[in-house]
Amino acid sequence: MTARIPKFAVIDGHNDLAWACRERRDYSVTGLDSEPDSGRSQLQTDVPKLRRGGVQGQFWSVWVHTDLEGSDAVQATLEQIDFVHRLIAAYPDVFERAVTADDVAHAQQSGRIASLLGVEGGNQMNNSLAVLREYARLGVRYMTLTWNSSTAWADAAVGEVIHNGLNERGRAVIAEMNRIGIMVDLSHVSAAAMQDALDATTLPLLFSHSSCFALNPHPRNIPDAILTRLAANDGVQMITFVPAFISADYRRWEDGGSVGEKPVVTVAHVADHVEHARSVAGVDHIGLGGDFDGCADMPVGLANVSEYPNLFIELSRRGWTDADLQKLGYQNVLRVLRANDVAYRAFIA
Repeated sequence: MTARIPKFAVIDGHNDLAWACRERRDYSVTGLDSEPDSGRSQLQTDVPKLRRGGVQGQFWSVWVHTDLEGSDAVQATLEQIDFVHRLIAAYPDVFERAVTADDVAHAQQSGRIASLLGVEGGNQMNNSLAVLREYARLGVRYMTLTWNSSTAWADAAVGEVIHNGLNERGRAVIAEMNRIGIMVDLSHVSAAAMQDALDATTLPLLFSHSSCFALNPHPRNIPDAILTRLAANDGVQMITFVPAFISADYRRWEDGGSVGEKPVVTVAHVADHVEHARSVAGVDHIGLGGDFDGCADMPVGLANVSEYPNLFIELSRRGWTDADLQKLGYQNVLRVLRANDVAYRAFIA
């Protein structure tokens, strides 16, 4: 029997398969074209799941924990990038390396999954613009300004407040990112840093995996005032599925030591965040950044990458048109990527 092709394509903003394979598979790329039934090798992402989910493009997160510092963080980032390159080489009929929006379109036309790179943390450049430029030459197309710790130039959402946003070095980093076409990613940064980055950038930016503060006042989520500015920037918020970011009840349960009955978080709760982002920023400024293999416990109905169609079904039930669902699934993030491509092409020429 031929597998049913999902109706809506997804270009997802954030997936932690590379780190999961570092931790659990010694960076092996073998066997990812099969789907283990259970056990430690079970991943939220593999080839069969990606196909069932309609994933046609993936920004693979090349994340490094902040326990690794300095040159060790740079080395580990290079190992993460190497994993993605080896993944593509191991399954050439499945994955295609993509750097620009045109590359993504070519992969889609060939039936392959466009594979892009995003560095998840400004600490990974070791405060060196030269390292940032080398990441760009290796194909990195976004950098998250911080992870969960503030850097020497930017405040994190859950980190120590050092700069009240960005300092002059942070603005210089954004200027260089704009010059070389690495998209500015504001997931994980403080609200003040979001404001400063929107002031500083000359190109559309993104949130690769963040949800809505108005529905759950978690510091990792985006306030409505920022969503309004994001629309003016022509950027995109890619809604994440992490239960603690989606549900205030789940966050309280988790912060309380995960004691007692776990609150149920479902695909409908995620759809609420998608609809809120649309109501504030507009349908042209939303996307999806699930954070699969970066969170062990995902919502009911969005347990792994195969279940993206459940979200489209839920939104369609709420009256979303096919055209709007295509914008959500992939078109909006491609527009932002394309807007940064001119600078990127000029840099690597």
